[in-house]
Amino acid sequence: MSSPSAPHDAVFRRILGTPSNAASQLRATLPPALMARLDLDRLTLVPGSLVDATLRWRHTDLLFTAPLDGREAFIYVLIEHQSSNDPLMAFRMLRYVVRVWDRYLVEHPKATRLPAVIPLVVHHNEQAWTAPAQVLDLVDLDPDLTDAWREYLPRFQFLLDDLVRVDERALRERPLTHSVRLTLLLLKIAPGNPRLASDLWRWVDELRAVLEGPDGREEFAALLRYIELVGEADTRDQLHDLMAAVGPEAEEAYMTIAEMLRAEGRVEGRVEGRVEGRVEGRVETLVQLLTLKFGPLPEAVLTTVHNASTDQLQAWTARVLTADTLDQLFH
Repeated sequence: MSSPSAPHDAVFRRILGTPSNAASQLRATLPPALMARLDLDRLTLVPGSLVDATLRWRHTDLLFTAPLDGREAFIYVLIEHQSSNDPLMAFRMLRYVVRVWDRYLVEHPKATRLPAVIPLVVHHNEQAWTAPAQVLDLVDLDPDLTDAWREYLPRFQFLLDDLVRVDERALRERPLTHSVRLTLLLLKIAPGNPRLASDLWRWVDELRAVLEGPDGREEFAALLRYIELVGEADTRDQLHDLMAAVGPEAEEAYMTIAEMLRAEGRVEGRVEGRVEGRVEGRVETLVQLLTLKFGPLPEAVLTTVHNASTDQLQAWTARVLTADTLDQLFH
């Protein structure tokens, strides 16, 4: 079963994985005082992912390094694509930051200080972000005890770019590259949108600007592929007309991408993709219910849930209310 996050993952990595594009997103979202000290002209992508295998269906990440006041620093960018907030995101981000430090210490065994790691979460979906953005808010203590113990508790907090709260006008005003601006827009409005072609007419100038950019053909193709994979099939003719308006090169690129996807069986496989999406929705619901009842789940349990059949997911979800332990639920 392919992951429903795969289209998001592909376009995010292709566009934001280019340092100049990522730098524009960071300039638009990081605090000005930090930006003044961070040399984003020397931003460099670090290969690999820090996300747990069982969570890759809903999270995609990129790690960069850049000088901060002349010292090495890291910027960790994670995109969150699921139908609801991750209530433990602050804890997960702390774990990923610790992994950056672990990797750094392996490469610098004599180091006695740690490099700065700047964590940024980019959230896109229909619902605005409401989960805690700092670890301190996850600690289960009464408020008065939290105040008394505050200085001894981890406060780690991540930066949040909640695209749900960014309207199109604000997006246009951001100092972004054209390809990043369109990527963020599509993450916001494209999935399952029957009016996508109509909505994109307002962005013909940006589409044309992407195509005319230094990596225009490749980036434009990545955006078109994303549109075809997550959009509605009945908008295809309208999208064709839109691309024709952008220009002959855009129309040719669109026809090529559509033909490639048909050859791969991806366009015709949208129905199957929707079924997969429903299965992943059941997985997400069950994981949330189990976490609420039993606390943080062992990796083995998460693996079991993600590999389960539809019938198993349905049965386990029904047992959540009556099971007193995880063993009772799964056996």
